[in-house]
Amino acid sequence: MDFSATPDQDSIRELVSKVCKRFDDDYWLRRDESAEFPEDFYRAIADAGLLGIAMPEAYGGSGLGITEAAIMMGAISETGACMSGASSVHMNIFGLNPVVVFGTDEQKRRMLPPLISGQHKACFAVTEPDAGLNTVKLKTKAERHGDHYVLSGQKIWISTAQVADKALILARTTPLDQVRRKTDGLSLFYTDLDRSRAEVRAIRKMGRHAIDSNMVFFNDMPVPVEDRIGEEGNGFRMILHGLNPERILIAAEAVGIGRAALRRAARYARERVVFDRPIGQNQGIQHPLAKSWMELEAAQLMVMKAATLYDQGKECGAEANSAKYLAAEAAFAACEAAILTHGGMGYSAEYHVERYLRECFIPRIAPVSPQLILSFIAEKMLDLPKSY
Repeated sequence: MDFSATPDQDSIRELVSKVCKRFDDDYWLRRDESAEFPEDFYRAIADAGLLGIAMPEAYGGSGLGITEAAIMMGAISETGACMSGASSVHMNIFGLNPVVVFGTDEQKRRMLPPLISGQHKACFAVTEPDAGLNTVKLKTKAERHGDHYVLSGQKIWISTAQVADKALILARTTPLDQVRRKTDGLSLFYTDLDRSRAEVRAIRKMGRHAIDSNMVFFNDMPVPVEDRIGEEGNGFRMILHGLNPERILIAAEAVGIGRAALRRAARYARERVVFDRPIGQNQGIQHPLAKSWMELEAAQLMVMKAATLYDQGKECGAEANSAKYLAAEAAFAACEAAILTHGGMGYSAEYHVERYLRECFIPRIAPVSPQLILSFIAEKMLDLPKSY
């Protein structure tokens, strides 16, 4: 079993690092303070041809796999861009996988190239306030009226909705009490975000201020029938095709945050002298950082295993969820260790590690909680009774 990257994969990492050099920690600190979307960074990634890394070549993408996409997203995060950089392009990388798998040729020609080129920005509108991870209980509804649907309802924690042109929306087209299976009756749409019919309300939050998070209220928003992906009522099955890739990419981004924190902590430990010796000479400083290095490396191996299985068309649910869990926990431990290594200066925005810590909570919480992952693994891999 060969764990080394291929020359092409090394080239992807080098290209991403080259593009990101123009956007250092101070750039991301300014964006965090101003809460501005990093448009110039987004444009640079698009101009480098990276937004379509895992999209089909026929529509302007590179035709590579989730493995290469994970390498790219981890490399972005590791530069210090963390979730602010990764989340600005995250949706473009995996979000339209349902269109790739289930869309018509006309839909692919119409929907994919503008996203790949960076002409369109998209948001992912699934989560709702009263449903959480219980997706079958979504209340947003889409009622058909001839050649269009009328969409009404509320979504929450919708990233980039302030700047998005398009939205991938999961809505109920058949009431829950009228379907044979709870997962039936949900339909998937990729459509214009009509702001005359959709109110986007920003959520004040702990971190990742450069990327907006929102509540979105749809008020009888018209959606053309041709913007429905696949058959009506099969949206739940389609959305599942994006879940494992999302977990893999989030995991790669978490590893990147942890590595960025570890790099800064190790440098500070080498340079900071107390009692006539660098603090990094003390085992109390060394051991937490060494442990974090091992945890991050182990998490990265699970990321790559999950990505490889996905690209081979094999079942990878346990591995994708495990990668997300392990990477998020390792990133949190590394960020905490980095702050404690810096002592009082770790609490200062100037040294950046406090920003890393605030942003590393995102992969711990989203897109699925660590507790639900543990329950999933217990049920699927240990044959224990389902607990949710």
